[in-house]
Amino acid sequence: MSLAHIEDRGDRIVVVNDNPTRRNALSEDFYRAIEDAARLALEPRITSVTLWGAGGFFCSGGDLTLLATRRELPEAGRRERIEALHDLVRAIRGSAVPWIAAIEGGAAGAGASLAFACDFLVASEGARVSGAYVRAGLTPDGGLTASLAAALPRALVSEMLILGDALSAERLAELGAVNALAAPGATLDGAMGIADRLARGPRGAQGTIKELVHAAATTSFADQLDAERDAMARSIAGDEAGEGIGAFLDKRRPDFAGRGQR
Repeated sequence: MSLAHIEDRGDRIVVVNDNPTRRNALSEDFYRAIEDAARLALEPRITSVTLWGAGGFFCSGGDLTLLATRRELPEAGRRERIEALHDLVRAIRGSAVPWIAAIEGGAAGAGASLAFACDFLVASEGARVSGAYVRAGLTPDGGLTASLAAALPRALVSEMLILGDALSAERLAELGAVNALAAPGATLDGAMGIADRLARGPRGAQGTIKELVHAAATTSFADQLDAERDAMARSIAGDEAGEGIGAFLDKRRPDFAGRGQR
């Protein structure tokens, strides 16, 4: 039985982590499902990808039983396994469409890394997010230090990663690191609400904005201004801008269907 699968919903994809007996720990099936979703997201019809965990928990991260066996690998082998996770994070961040994490119950370790690689986060009330690698004598991977540092004050990042404490979904929402809270069992519905809004928007502009937002963290202000100038100069002449500006002037709702530029 597969431990993960993809639900193709026409204009959106849902990747289901389906290993509830292990609190949806990372698996080869989940890796492959994310890779397949990233490839499907290249199709013009796809407007978003959502990650969700079945059985009431998003993802508990790496299986420590498996990690124990990797201690015997040579360093090159250990690096290779970590790079497999990093390839998933790169695929999510580099995708032309927005990704949504529906965090049911909680996310831990590499599960938190995958969630925070996404563009939008919906978390269930009472969910807890942790990066407690330190409690096993380990250090974070999957870009978690960078993602948390971009989303939270440094003191809280230190609390989560150096002390290994969890933060509640409510606290993360207060800090602006979670887009929306949902009742337990309703995070996928909440994610689909965001997916609905994305599906009605200009796909090309959304993809370009995502690229600009991710680049801003590591780009100088001068270079970011240049990137914004170039993107704006391209977008203003495109079909999406023609529809959006025309709709504003005509006082009607824009129809961006079929006008994507990606």
